[in-house]
Amino acid sequence: MLRSALSAILRRRPAAPVQAHCDGPCGVYDPASARVAAEAVLSMTKKLLAMTPPDGADAAAWATYNNTFSRFVAVKEEQAQLTKKELLILWTDYFKPEHLATFPDLHDTFWKAAKLCSACKVSIDQAKAEELMKAVEAIHTMFWTSKGRSDAWVTAS
Repeated sequence: MLRSALSAILRRRPAAPVQAHCDGPCGVYDPASARVAAEAVLSMTKKLLAMTPPDGADAAAWATYNNTFSRFVAVKEEQAQLTKKELLILWTDYFKPEHLATFPDLHDTFWKAAKLCSACKVSIDQAKAEELMKAVEAIHTMFWTSKGRSDAWVTAS
């Protein structure tokens, strides 16, 4: 009786929405999304460093400056977090223990790349953003080498 009542209630309730990538058997992996996000981090960092605060006490000019600055920072931090997420998916879901024979520095490369994502979130440092791009490029090379391919490293900017 109780079981059938619970079953009836559960059938009427809609399933909670879920999102996943990955832990599924799709086998679709590509470091391109990490590259695009890291490239956005570099772009936003350059834009932030190029900004010049307005002279004087013009409230409208300061409002525009502060709005633009805060938007650039928000995008930079969001994209750094996305880069980290995409890299961690590759590290934990795609790469397997057997890849360590070919890439003995695999764990160190990913760990340092994840740390660079964090460094890019908490600072406005073009050198760190460029270092992140190099780390993502190294992971790109590892990934495609593991698949027996040598896809070119191409950036959008």
